[in-house]
Amino acid sequence: MPRREDAPVTTTTISRQQQPPLRAHNRSLVLEALYRDGSMSRADLARRSGLTRPTVSALVSDLIDDGIARELGVRDDARVGKPATLVGIESDAFHIVTVDLSSAERFVGAVVDLRGGVVERASVELDGAVGEAAVGLVERLVDDLGSLTTRPLLGIGVATPGIVDHEGVVRTAVHLGWYDLDLRSRLSDHVGLPVHVGNDSNAAAVGIRTFGETTGQAAAGQSLMVVTIDHGVGVGLVVAGALVEGDQFSAGEIGHVTVDENGDVCACGRRGCLEEVLAAPQLRSRLRQHDEGSRGAVLNDAGRALGLVLAPIISALNLNEVVLSGPADLVEGALLRAARETVRQRTLSAVSNGLIMRIAGSGTDLALLGAASFVLQAELGLT
Repeated sequence: MPRREDAPVTTTTISRQQQPPLRAHNRSLVLEALYRDGSMSRADLARRSGLTRPTVSALVSDLIDDGIARELGVRDDARVGKPATLVGIESDAFHIVTVDLSSAERFVGAVVDLRGGVVERASVELDGAVGEAAVGLVERLVDDLGSLTTRPLLGIGVATPGIVDHEGVVRTAVHLGWYDLDLRSRLSDHVGLPVHVGNDSNAAAVGIRTFGETTGQAAAGQSLMVVTIDHGVGVGLVVAGALVEGDQFSAGEIGHVTVDENGDVCACGRRGCLEEVLAAPQLRSRLRQHDEGSRGAVLNDAGRALGLVLAPIISALNLNEVVLSGPADLVEGALLRAARETVRQRTLSAVSNGLIMRIAGSGTDLALLGAASFVLQAELGLT
């Protein structure tokens, strides 16, 4: 992978997968406490993690040696006794390359630090590429981003549309022409780094769970649904703090739920799928066929179709928060209002009264950050 002349040699020796299970688990407890709760003393870490002080001291020393943590000086307070030395995460110790393949127009990516701060960005135009041509564009984008790093790389995170298993195999991504594509192995062989691949809607949900405070998108509770509207339509679902993937890794594949039996033929071969009503390319095409005065009705119909599909899911799980992520000119306004009203009409007030349905804030990179979170979880044990 090309990189800047002054970039340190890439290393992944800190991976938790290369450590004994118990030590990796304990190390993750310490990292999780520092990551979620901020800097603290070794004694605080022992209390927070439930580990012994000698164990915490040894783990902190390892983290400092690996460059992930550093001492921040003594705590300035009025406590009796010797002032404690604070320890904190070194956010810029490593970089992560993260890419989002969900757009119908371009693949986008970023270099981020351990806190999700964006260091650099890059993109490649899709120009209708599918199959091997699309894989080549992903490799090109990863190479471009790798050349922009100034720190060792922890790994590569990929958010892709379609059904993705735990091995990083894209079982089906219709619009990209990918079937049983071992994307993780392909990219790992290409770059020589750990690669972690997941569904783009799942990534968006994980991005809010992990980096919500950073982006201003923090979830209100422990359960959350994120609806991504772009090349396709999908749902990322977090219930009681855990990502729901399904037995066949297909949880959230609402884009191919039939909403109009007499509707247009979908790319999947069936007729009247939600994607034909709601996906960004199809919705834009339909809007171009209407004048300004009737655009609202088109968006209203799309929102109502979405609400019809979401209502039983929201009711069955008693979800309080739904976030729509997609082009602002499509999802804001009439579409959101129609989706919200349809859900309220079709669920009990006990369910809908507590429901918040909102738009992801402008400029957020939910799928990119979620893909970075895939790497943090696999390589450092951060959840």
